[in-house]
Amino acid sequence: MTVGEEQHPTGVSWAWARPLRKAAERIRPAGAAHPATPEPEPEDLSGRIVDCAVYIEGRRRPGACDYDSGLEAVRATPGAFLWLGLHEPTEADFAPIAKRFGLDELAVEAATTRRQRPKIERFADVTVFVLRTTRYVEHPELTETCEVVETGSVAIFIGERYVITVRHGPAGELAPVRADLERRPDRLALGPWAVAHAVADRLVDSYLEVAVAFENDIDELEDHVFGNQPQNRAAQIYQLKRELMEFKRAVAPLQQPLGMLAEDKEGLAKEIRRYFRDVNDHLLRTVERIVTYDDLLNSILQARLAQLSVDQNNDMRKIAAWAAMAAAQTALAGIYGMNFVYMPELQWRFGYPAILLLMLTIAVLMYRAFRRSGWL
Repeated sequence: MTVGEEQHPTGVSWAWARPLRKAAERIRPAGAAHPATPEPEPEDLSGRIVDCAVYIEGRRRPGACDYDSGLEAVRATPGAFLWLGLHEPTEADFAPIAKRFGLDELAVEAATTRRQRPKIERFADVTVFVLRTTRYVEHPELTETCEVVETGSVAIFIGERYVITVRHGPAGELAPVRADLERRPDRLALGPWAVAHAVADRLVDSYLEVAVAFENDIDELEDHVFGNQPQNRAAQIYQLKRELMEFKRAVAPLQQPLGMLAEDKEGLAKEIRRYFRDVNDHLLRTVERIVTYDDLLNSILQARLAQLSVDQNNDMRKIAAWAAMAAAQTALAGIYGMNFVYMPELQWRFGYPAILLLMLTIAVLMYRAFRRSGWL
C-alpha cells in the first residue's frame, strides 16, 4: 500500500474508491453543503379565517385584507387596529400567525386547545383572555344519556394595535358581535379592548339564556317527581346535575378574570372598566342561578330517594299484612290437620263449615284492622 492510501480498519484498502470521490467533488460546487430539506409551504388558512378587517377611528376600512398587509397598515395609520377572527385553527395553522404577531408559545397554547379554563394572562405587550362558550341543546325529553349543554372556548389576543379571536366549537359565533360593533363606531373607536368587552358581553348573555333553559328542565323534572304518579327519575336527575356541573365549570371560573379587568386601573381606560363591571354583574347573577339550581336538584334528588324509601316501606307493610292474614288461616289449618282424637268439634257434624267460617271471620277482621291503620 502506498503512502497516503486510505485503509479500512480491517486492513482492506479504499484506494479503489478515490476516483469516485473525486468525480463527486467535481459535480458538487465548491463549498456546497448537502441538499437542504425544502421549506414546508405555508398552511392554507382560507378555511380557518372567519374575517379580517382594519378599523380606523371605529370604522371598517373598505375592501378585503389579509392579516399580514393589515398589520402593516395599522402600524402606519394612527387610530387604527386589526381584528382577525379564526375558527378552530390547528397548531400548524396558527404557527405563522403567532410568528407574524410575535406571540408567546405559551399564549399559542390557548389558541389551539379547545377546553381551556377561563383565565386572563399577560405576555409582554399581549393579553390573552380565555372564555368558555355554551349552548343549550334542545331535547324532546330528558333521559339519562341526553346532552343538555354544549361547551367550547374563545381565546382573545389583545395587543396595542390588534385583536385576534380564536373560537373552538360550534357555540358562541362571533359574527353577530362584529356586526353589532360595526354599527357602533363610537364603541369600536375605543380600540381592541372594546372588542374583548363585546365578546365577553355576548357570551355572558348566552350563559343567562342557557340558565333559563335549565330552569325549564328543572321545573318539568320537578312536576314528574312530585306528580300524582311519580316515576323513577333518579337517573334523569343525576344526568341533569352532571350537565349543570359542566355548565358551572364553564361559567364560574370567569368571575376572577372579569373582576380583575373591572378593577385594572393601570391597563384599561375608565370607560372600558365600566363596561366590564357591568358584564361582571351579569355573570354574578348567572352564577347565583346556577348555585340555586344545584341546590334545587340536590333537594329533588333527596326527595325522590325519600319517596322510593317510603314506597318500599309501604310495599313491605302490605306484604306483611297479607302474610299475617295468611298466617292465621295456616295456623288453624295446621292445628286441625294434626288429627288428635280428643280435639274439640272434631266429631261435630258442622265442624268443617264452622272452621271455614272462623277463618273467613278472622281474615275480614284483620283486613279491616290493617285498612284502618293504613297498611292496606
